[in-house]
Amino acid sequence: MAQILLHGTLHVTIYEVNRLSKDGVSGFFQKIEDVVGGGKGDRLYATIDLERARVGRTRLLDHDSNPRWYESFHIYCAHLASNVVFSVKEDDAIGAPVLGRAYLPVTELLENEEIDRWLELLDKEHEPIHKNSKIHVKVQFLEVTREINWDRGIKTPKFPGVPFTFFTQRNGCKVTLYQDSHVPDNFVPKIPLSGGTLYEPHRAWEDVFDAINNAKHLIYITGWSVYTEITLIRDNRRPKPGGDITLGELLKKKANEGVRVLMLVWDDRTSIKFFKEDGLMQTHDQETESYFHDTEVHCVLCPRNPDGGRSLVQNLEISTMFTHHQKIVIADSALPDGNEDKRRIVSFVGGIDLCDGRYDTQFHSLFRTLDTVHHDDFHQPNFADSSIKKGGPREPWHDIHSRLEGPIAWDVLFNFEQRWRKQGGKDLLLNLGELDSVIIPPSPVTYPDDRETWNVQLFRSIDGGAAFGFPDSPEDAARAGLVSGKDSTVDRSIQDAYINAIRRARRFIYIENQYFLGSSFAWKAGDDIKIEDVGCLHLIPKELSLKIVSKIEKGEEFKVYIVVPMWPEGIPESGSVQAILDWQRRTLEMMYTDVAQALHAKGIEANPREYLSFFCLANREVKKSGEYEPSEKPEPDGDYIRAQESRRFMIYVHAKMMIVDDEYIIIGSANINQRSMEGSRDSEIAMGAFQPYHLGHHQPPRGQIHGFRMSLWYEHLGLLDNTFLNPEDPECVKKVNEIALKYWDLYSSESLEHDLPGHLLHYPIDVTAEGEVVELPGFENFPDTKAKVLGTKSDTLPPILTT
Repeated sequence: MAQILLHGTLHVTIYEVNRLSKDGVSGFFQKIEDVVGGGKGDRLYATIDLERARVGRTRLLDHDSNPRWYESFHIYCAHLASNVVFSVKEDDAIGAPVLGRAYLPVTELLENEEIDRWLELLDKEHEPIHKNSKIHVKVQFLEVTREINWDRGIKTPKFPGVPFTFFTQRNGCKVTLYQDSHVPDNFVPKIPLSGGTLYEPHRAWEDVFDAINNAKHLIYITGWSVYTEITLIRDNRRPKPGGDITLGELLKKKANEGVRVLMLVWDDRTSIKFFKEDGLMQTHDQETESYFHDTEVHCVLCPRNPDGGRSLVQNLEISTMFTHHQKIVIADSALPDGNEDKRRIVSFVGGIDLCDGRYDTQFHSLFRTLDTVHHDDFHQPNFADSSIKKGGPREPWHDIHSRLEGPIAWDVLFNFEQRWRKQGGKDLLLNLGELDSVIIPPSPVTYPDDRETWNVQLFRSIDGGAAFGFPDSPEDAARAGLVSGKDSTVDRSIQDAYINAIRRARRFIYIENQYFLGSSFAWKAGDDIKIEDVGCLHLIPKELSLKIVSKIEKGEEFKVYIVVPMWPEGIPESGSVQAILDWQRRTLEMMYTDVAQALHAKGIEANPREYLSFFCLANREVKKSGEYEPSEKPEPDGDYIRAQESRRFMIYVHAKMMIVDDEYIIIGSANINQRSMEGSRDSEIAMGAFQPYHLGHHQPPRGQIHGFRMSLWYEHLGLLDNTFLNPEDPECVKKVNEIALKYWDLYSSESLEHDLPGHLLHYPIDVTAEGEVVELPGFENFPDTKAKVLGTKSDTLPPILTT
């Protein structure tokens, strides 16, 4: 049967199954449960699939001839499918035997507003199962162009935010946007904003230092990694009293002053040999816990424990492979007028961990800071034997963060309280209700007519294994904006936020992210992989390519710009890095194929890269007198010495950000991969925000989001140009791609007479007119390495680890 594109939203209710028999269900699995323990017993659940993609799953019920779920699902879809498939399965400790499957043809779904029907359950030969059992379902499909916000941007300042989420949108907030951990005084892009003002960059670690240093009642921190030996203030032209203190000493000082300091740091349980060798998981968790032992700082190492309803194998995978990835600082703060008697909550959310290797500026030096701010913070995990004694290049770090004030800051606080109650142990959370005479309850921090006000919504990827208080019943979970299934409750609103923002987009999308892979259900099938085993099912790449396709079909200008690292951090030739690059290549090829086919259908002669452009960041410096001279040399004929002699290296893109039409921005900890987007793997947090007085329906927005994007482009390109004002314009994408290709040529050349004038590089691939991703001529490998740009499929690492 022909497959049809289902792009929109499925509303599905699974009611019940009738006349279900236990006959023929194998007792083999029960015997395994008896031996290994931990089995769930004789329990059933139902699933919803669109071809090779699992899109829904019910809770577990005791085996019964008439299991009744009555569960409803709100499912975003962008899948080619011939049927919506409903499966009834038996749960056990190892796998899930299928008792029967029912098929609802997509053609019928498109012909009817709603289908409410009993469907026959069939066996693998498509014959009715014992007693002609049936499943009762109701299904409705809303095509994407019928959605109220499709292709319309944010239509009104009263836009209510992303629907079906745990946290509602908050109004009357203030947002501060940060590029990198520090901005020196000599980084001064002159970017005009509406109202005649100029954009002003802000300084993340200075503001975090002030927030911690000035707190009177509470400091709550979560991190993938928190390192006590770093200092937050390092710019000798911008000193602060006490700024030379380490983070660890600062937190101890505040705790000794009576401030409640609580920390949730991910407990890295990965002791598997290849993890350490590949540099995927390098934290200081044990050091940090030991440092605060027997002090007033309460530091808890929390593993990524699974939620219920999983097999033994899945439980092992989650606890050893996945992480707590949220990066949060919450503190009480003085009011803007300096009134110390009244306090309010301020929160920081984004991509920057408070650990080593994160401090950097927009200049991203490789060698010139090795005797100053990076001498004791030398970070270079891409070479096995790197050290400050052997010299640069260090790995520069590009990241994005935010500060949130107003009601939204309390949502971040509530997230911390949920996590602490689940894994913090002792009940040490401050009862802020008892401090309401001092700490102002959630309330707007801007007036309704303040043209700089923000509307902000909090999103997460997290489940009941990491957050306390999630509802048990699917009905209550759905009302709370959560997804339930197989005895687990999941918040995956970050993915929902991305999908909603992409679908709203009208002009352009700009993304910076540490990873870019997904929508594996749409990858090209081949002999080397079984698509359904990959499981990287989130929709973001497919939503992006379908948005571009829709604009090509309508004859409207629309562009997507995506910045990723040259390769994922780690030894570039290693199996894990090469596997991720392979998934990335498959993702890009799927997207470029969609775009190419749309261009061919319209008779447009153009390369898909004119609509969808990928970039990376890098630096190259000529040697200057007075530089740090290392006392040792790297091993001969290795990546390290080659990079040192060529004076070049990638800038690591660790940002997790998307800007849509210069009017909406998402910033958080979540990567564009399955780990971050599923909700039941890595725990994540993000915010989505817009300024209601800076929307783009009458003229292009010129608020803080526009200024932030232009400042990022100034950092990456080393210049500003009027064409950058309208990224959807063909002249803009042409200019940016020309500059990026020029910088790639300079970066990859045999020698360089001057510093690289900018950092944005053409990602070193080529794209054919048919959308195939191929090697850039002459660059099978990244410069100075033997690592393949297109990656290599791993036959040993499971996809669940690398996706």
